[in-house]
Amino acid sequence: MGKLKLTGKELRAIGYPEGPVISVAMNVMQKHYKHAEKENVMELLKKILAAPVEYKNDMVLGLIAEKLIPEKDLPGRETISLNQSGIQFNVFGQEHIEEGAMHQMYQAAKLPVSVAGALMPDAHSGYGLPIGGVLATDNAVIPYGVGVDIGCRMCLSVFDIDPEKLTNRESFFAGELGEATLFGSGAQFDRAAEHEVMDNELFYELPLLKKLHGRAWKQLGSSGSGNHFAEFGVIEIAEKDMVLGIDTGKYVGLLTHSGSRALGANIANHYTRLAISKRRLPQEAKNLAWLLLEEEEGIEYWNAMNLAGDYASACHHVIHAKIAKQLGRSPMKMVENHHNFAWKEQWEGKEMIVHRKGATPAGRDVLGIIPGSMTADGFIVKGKGESASVNSASHGAGRKMSRIKAMESVTDKQFRDELKKFGIMLLGGGLDESPFAYKDINMVMQSQKALVDVVGKFTPRIVKMDGAKHKMWRKKGKEKE
Repeated sequence: MGKLKLTGKELRAIGYPEGPVISVAMNVMQKHYKHAEKENVMELLKKILAAPVEYKNDMVLGLIAEKLIPEKDLPGRETISLNQSGIQFNVFGQEHIEEGAMHQMYQAAKLPVSVAGALMPDAHSGYGLPIGGVLATDNAVIPYGVGVDIGCRMCLSVFDIDPEKLTNRESFFAGELGEATLFGSGAQFDRAAEHEVMDNELFYELPLLKKLHGRAWKQLGSSGSGNHFAEFGVIEIAEKDMVLGIDTGKYVGLLTHSGSRALGANIANHYTRLAISKRRLPQEAKNLAWLLLEEEEGIEYWNAMNLAGDYASACHHVIHAKIAKQLGRSPMKMVENHHNFAWKEQWEGKEMIVHRKGATPAGRDVLGIIPGSMTADGFIVKGKGESASVNSASHGAGRKMSRIKAMESVTDKQFRDELKKFGIMLLGGGLDESPFAYKDINMVMQSQKALVDVVGKFTPRIVKMDGAKHKMWRKKGKEKE
């Protein structure tokens, strides 16, 4: 028996009104009645249409009924209670994780839709889920479980270039970073780059995305602010890995970290507000409000989230293509992965929605890049597919100081001395992103040995970030505006 297929035309033919109910009904039936006879499904849809009130409390069919009942006839939404004891979740490197992040994960574990979870060793407090939090849910997506910067990712290009050139032609490589991208929260190009992602039909179908299209195009290939960066460094492959496919040796690497810019932020905030309005949770958990995937809003968010993920990927590819052209080389290999996203994955034989907020997918043989700080090594890794972590690993070293604390605790001289010690040229940047603000990446990697294998190392040399002062910090200890 084949899978059920429905069309909007068929639903309209039996009396369904034009509007969101059609897409909701199609999604509900194709998911929950996918092996049912089409004739029986159509009869059931007719019954719901004739008496939607009779189905409003049904866990599945109520989603359709709700769209057919006039808003004035719907009961007021009561506060949804959290479970007394949440699901069990595994914590990696717990001795290095702050109490606030643990508390946020305990709250997430008590959601009625939660199925599995894990906390990565780089974890620290965030909004909704903690940074480094992984949460699998049943048929529900949590906008703040994904985060504001949808599709934020690491992207690494490996070039067959002698790393000595990073020292011998330091100014050239620094200049390439400066020309390839823009930093700053409101940064945008005067002339937009070309990429097929901007032609996605969703930009013209969803009113929210339509309004954001122009700005998104001007920000395509920009990098934003905060902990985002673009940097050149040395890649060392000690032993050839068949999945990575790079021979032993040393290479030049280009590593970028950024997300979906204003596009993702607007999507996240819009649908979080909708989720909070639909699912009233206790105050301490309100940012964990979810949308069901059959709901109009859930369908819209899922589609918009995936578009933002594609857009974030395109931003990296635009940057890397610009630099590859200037280098006159195509990369030997590109390694990349989102770490603020939600995926449909199989969990114990059933499809679940896996949220990774500041966590890297680490399914078996899945490649990723886990950076340290601007002075610390990063690592190319290969996932082991460990179910205890819901097939996840950390996305970096993780903060141990807030931005305010870092700026209050670290002096300008300490920062300069640390960069000099490791031979780093820093373009931009500030005390809030100093290496002292981050956990020891080696400790983090030690805490997740069961989750990933290290197949390569990346050592930063020239780093570009946003920074209020936009200084150039040189390894010689000199500054230039």
